[in-house]
Amino acid sequence: MPKTPSPCIDVCKFKREGHCIGCSMTKAQKSLFKGLKKDAHRAGFVRMLTAQQAQLGKYRHWQAAYRKKLAKRKMHLSDVL
Repeated sequence: MPKTPSPCIDVCKFKREGHCIGCSMTKAQKSLFKGLKKDAHRAGFVRMLTAQQAQLGKYRHWQAAYRKKLAKRKMHLSDVL
């Protein structure tokens, strides 16, 4: 199975109190994800980010965009979450 791709959906505009308007990550979180080598850690990060998005409540479009990114790698959201 390919490694878990970044939750970044290539919007990268940091507004909303330092959170990206596309994926909800902060700059620090983006840097942290890049440093994660084990796939279990990367998948755990995506689960944490999904919970963060639900709490912030402004990122409903993210799942559809991330599913599209996963589909290019022949993966499913259920593989990550």
